[in-house]
Amino acid sequence: MTFDWLIVGAGYAGSVMAERIASVRNQSVLLIDRRDHIAGNAFDTLDPHGVLIHRYGPHVFHTNSVRVWDYLSQFTEWRPYQHRALGLVDGQLIPVPFNLQSLRQLWPPDAAAALQARLIAEYGMDVKVPILRMLEHPDPEIQHLARFIYDNVFAGYTRKQWDLEPRQLDPSVMARVPVHVSEDDRYFQDRFQALPRDGYTAMFQRMLSHPNIQLRLNTDYRALPPGLEWRRMVYTGPVDEFFEHRHGRLPYRSLRFEFPHVPAAQHQPCGQVNYPNTELFTRVSEFKHMTGQEIAGTTLAVEYPQPHEPGCNEPYYPVPRPESAVIHEKYQAEVAALSGTTIFIGRLADYRYYNMDQVVARALKVFEDSVEPLDRD
Repeated sequence: MTFDWLIVGAGYAGSVMAERIASVRNQSVLLIDRRDHIAGNAFDTLDPHGVLIHRYGPHVFHTNSVRVWDYLSQFTEWRPYQHRALGLVDGQLIPVPFNLQSLRQLWPPDAAAALQARLIAEYGMDVKVPILRMLEHPDPEIQHLARFIYDNVFAGYTRKQWDLEPRQLDPSVMARVPVHVSEDDRYFQDRFQALPRDGYTAMFQRMLSHPNIQLRLNTDYRALPPGLEWRRMVYTGPVDEFFEHRHGRLPYRSLRFEFPHVPAAQHQPCGQVNYPNTELFTRVSEFKHMTGQEIAGTTLAVEYPQPHEPGCNEPYYPVPRPESAVIHEKYQAEVAALSGTTIFIGRLADYRYYNMDQVVARALKVFEDSVEPLDRD
């Protein structure tokens, strides 16, 4: 049996490509995943208590892209949700990212007012400032504040998350959660913020319902049965694995989750509580805040970062360091040397720390730039 396309991986990148190829190009797609479900790390399911949980940690969709929002809206209705998080600092739960509300909780009123005035005068209002940039400010008061935020909000969390000192990582990592000179205590400020009303898995099921798409789970692309052929491939797995680690293994970080159930309507004041300086875990998420599900009891996700061990756990996060970039460049050269009929896309294949909307945007762009030109050959 011959398919026009083999797509490896049924997460965002693979599923968007499968849907576009099937519906726009009217070509046949064999979509496979070695796990037992679709939706990649966005997979959600009912736990034994009937609570809808995200098996691979909390996923809150947010984007400023009208194109991405409109595309996904073909496959789901949305539940608007503004994500807020708290962090345990000096025995208090303060809003994170650190903002003006956080400042007023931790500093005496007069000192907080003076610092707030300095920050607004220096940076402006409703501005996000990378902590490493704030640390270099010549004003000793701003520098002292930055050092407190760095030591109490960023450093411990980063060490647990990455098993590295913050300055050993690419600055883009720290820039993901800046200091927010603002009264806005939301975790994200994107135009669109929501969760699929029926869950992520249901959204993916609709996306993949096209008759041109054949789905096979629990399937490794290296062990497909004889006689199965395809003309082109989309690969969304780890790029170093595709090339059998010939240039060495790229480093990833992984996660372990515990899902305790609590016999209460709610357990936390918001959907996420961070523990930057205490505990072995980094954060605790409570799904009912996010999903709006009305059910007795609540289920939490307690998140423990850990090293990635091939064959034992999932690779979640590429580790953005200069050493990683050197290895990745060698694999990029391997990708470029291919004929172009194998397309690499996604967080693992691109070795990039994408948000969900960024993966969707990249898949839509790659389809336009790479699939349609190929089909004109």
